[in-house]
Amino acid sequence: MIKLLKISQLVEITGLSKATIYRRISNGEFPSQVRLSARRVGWKQSEIEDWLDSLS
Repeated sequence: MIKLLKISQLVEITGLSKATIYRRISNGEFPSQVRLSARRVGWKQSEIEDWLDSLS
């Protein structure tokens, strides 16, 4: 089962602000979001964990 994270969870996990997360997505430096509906997005937890692992 794929677990999706909300932006508020990303801020808590990564310590980055919303603006920084979206800027890094635009620059290709952060995993892209998955569209859930017209106004909601989420991020795959596994991709975020892999991204965090790649930093160390």
